[in-house]
Amino acid sequence: MNARDVIFSRIRTALADVPNLPPEQDIPLDWKYGEPLALDDVLDTFVKMCVDYKATVERVPAAKIGETITKLVKDRGLKSLVVPGGLEASWRKAAEKGGAKIVDDEPQKTSPELNEIDGVITAARVGIADTGTIVLDHAPDQGRRALSLVPDTHLCVINADQVVSDVPEAVQRLKPSVQAGNPLTWISGGSATSDIELSRVEGVHGPRNLLIILAE
Repeated sequence: MNARDVIFSRIRTALADVPNLPPEQDIPLDWKYGEPLALDDVLDTFVKMCVDYKATVERVPAAKIGETITKLVKDRGLKSLVVPGGLEASWRKAAEKGGAKIVDDEPQKTSPELNEIDGVITAARVGIADTGTIVLDHAPDQGRRALSLVPDTHLCVINADQVVSDVPEAVQRLKPSVQAGNPLTWISGGSATSDIELSRVEGVHGPRNLLIILAE
């Protein structure tokens, strides 16, 4: 008996008591895809996980979105911000009030041009509490992918009713976007890596700073 025969013999022995069922039926699970995860508080969990990823989160009433944008822009010293064409007009004005020069992406800016801009403001499609993730589907109020990947700061506004419990629930929400052929960008905190000697380096493949306004 060669090594190959020995290995397959051991596999057959290990599988002897496994029912002859389709793989997905081997271990029955009392769980249905897309149903909410049981969390004490979805929004509290979302905020906690985002902060754990070193994002800044401002949880405010919807009526104070503009005021909060102005504050963040001023506090962070953002002198220039690129905005997608479909962004809420009042958010744009709020950023200007904070001292930022607004740059339109029409015509589209090149990557070197975007790299010279301090930040970007976008809306979002879905937030995921369990992972502290924000998903963009690049609708008009979010702009093309380069806008949320090149500038050093991403200021993102998400509504409380856009935050779901976990990834499967988010995927259900994103189904129409996928069917429409829209790209998706999944953001969990500012861009960072620890691949080299376990030393954390920020701003490697996206914005270094993620500022989130959670509007209720």
